[in-house]
Formats: sequence, C-alpha cells, structure tokens
Amino acid sequence: MISKDIGIDLGTANVLIYIKGKGIVLDEPSIVALETDTKRVLAVGKEANEMLGRTPGKIKAIKPMKDGVIADFEITEIMLNCFIKKIKAKKLFSRPRVLICCPTNITPVEKNAIKEAAERTGARRVYIEEEPKVAAIGAGMDISKPTANMVLDIGGGTTDIAILSLGDIVTSESIRVAGNVFDQDIIKYIKSKYRLLIGELTAEEIKINFANVKNPDKKQTLEIKGRNLLTGLPDTIVITQPEIKEALDESVQKIVKATTSVLEDAPPELSGDIVDKGIILTGGGALLNGLSEVLEEALNVPILIAESPLTCVVEGTGKLLEDIKSLEESQED
Repeated sequence: MISKDIGIDLGTANVLIYIKGKGIVLDEPSIVALETDTKRVLAVGKEANEMLGRTPGKIKAIKPMKDGVIADFEITEIMLNCFIKKIKAKKLFSRPRVLICCPTNITPVEKNAIKEAAERTGARRVYIEEEPKVAAIGAGMDISKPTANMVLDIGGGTTDIAILSLGDIVTSESIRVAGNVFDQDIIKYIKSKYRLLIGELTAEEIKINFANVKNPDKKQTLEIKGRNLLTGLPDTIVITQPEIKEALDESVQKIVKATTSVLEDAPPELSGDIVDKGIILTGGGALLNGLSEVLEEALNVPILIAESPLTCVVEGTGKLLEDIKSLEESQED
C-alpha cells in the first residue's frame, strides 16, 4: 500500500477527483439517490442524476452541496466515500493527503465541515484552498510574479472573482449566483409566463444548448415539454432565444456588478495589468453562450475563456499537489 495525494473539486454541480501521477480519474454529478424509509443509498453521481425528477415517492435524489458548501453533512460524506471507493483509492492508497477547494467567502464552520467530511473518508491530512486561486493555476496562470492575474470562476453554486498577485489573492468576492441559479431562472420564467412546469434537467439543457445572453436570435426557437399547471396535463410550448436571455438577465447583471466591484477594489498598479492581460473565465458558467461578450462590453477589459473551463479547478489541485511542501507551508497557522 502506498500513500498518494488526491485533489478534489467538491462542486455544487459536479465532483471531480485528481490523483497525483494519474490525472483526472472521476467527473460525476454531486447527487445521491436514497430510499427515504431506510436511508439506503441506491445510486451516486451519474446514475443518481438520471433519477432526478423521475423518482417514485419512496426514492429521493439529493444534492448535498448548496452554494459551494455542505448543506447535508451526512449525505456529502456518503457521496465522497462512494466516489473514493469507485476510484479504488482506499484499496490502492494508505490514508492519502487530500486537497479540497472551497469558495472564497465561506465561514470557518463551513470550512471545517468540508475538512471533517474528507477526514472521515480516511484522509491522512486535508488541505483547503480557495477556488479562484486553484482555478487560476489550473488555467495556466503564473500567479507567483508581482503582476496581477484576474479570474472569474462561475461554478454550479457560486461565482468566485479574484485578483491574484505574488501567489495569493489580493482582492476577491464570492456570490451565490451561478449555474444552478441560471437553471432556476429558466424554470421560474417558463412557469410564470406559460404556466408550464419543467424539470431541472430540461432547464439545464436549455441553458447549455439554446441560451444566448448577448445576441439572441428571434428566429431561434425550441420546443419544450412539461406539465401544464392549469390542466395538470403534459403540454408542449415553443420558446425563443430572446425569452431565455430575458430570464437570465438579472443573474448575469449580478455577476457583472460583482466583477466591477472587485476591479474597483484593485490597487491602481494591478488594474493596469488586468487591462493588458484581461480576465480569465473558468467554470461551467464560462460556456454560457454570449456571457464573455456581455462582460467584455460592460467592463471594457478583454475576457478570455480558459482552455478547459470545466476542469480548471481540479487541474489546479494537481499542480498544487506537485509542490506539496509549499502547500503545507501556506497552510501553517
């Protein structure tokens, strides 16, 4: 048995796991399906995600992470245990060191909850790092120099914005507006306008494959199915791209406002660097069609989407684990 180092992006929407020397070994939705009476786990990750909105009364699909933090400690622990067993980490490694990422504005209590959940899965030591810092490293930024790097990480539960210099965060903000809120915006809009109830999977599909928040095309339409709230029967409607832009506008503007606030707090010397280098977009939200253009126009700063926005955070854990001594020094209190 050997000891290995593991990096975990414990996201609201997805959990990604990186093993030092192997790369990304797991990428699955943060969902657990339970039997409500017995609390027996029926499925975790992809299998549980397929059950979302389709389960009978005695089965419940639970998302234990909310807004980037643990909403259900027990279920999070079950989920982590299942994922670690899935990658056979317990069989292969004796008590690995684990690096987990968290949003910038979480409380010490929330940070401890994340740490304890990892320790109870058998970790020898747990390191906690802030998501935007790890995302910046994963996106290939050299944050060690005395120049500014700015990252906008839009995940499932939180949007983390940070300016980094000399290896650490200079100024940052974290807001609970991200991918899951976009899904809820779409659900609410369609419910309010058409009295049609759609599920989370349908809303996510609309967000990923149909939405355009900058230049929506009136001619682009999409047929969607759901339950008519007036009749209680299945129904089909046709939506347009401008309607989905309208549904998402308020949340998009909240991200613009938070990013503006971080830029305003930056020391003048670092602001000049950002104008030259631009802002790197990471996380699943970076892929929302038209978002980078909206940000560029509002902020008057170049916006660049990371090469692999969905995996930047977990790839950043991999790079940090390569220099475990520096990681230990940075976490010594």
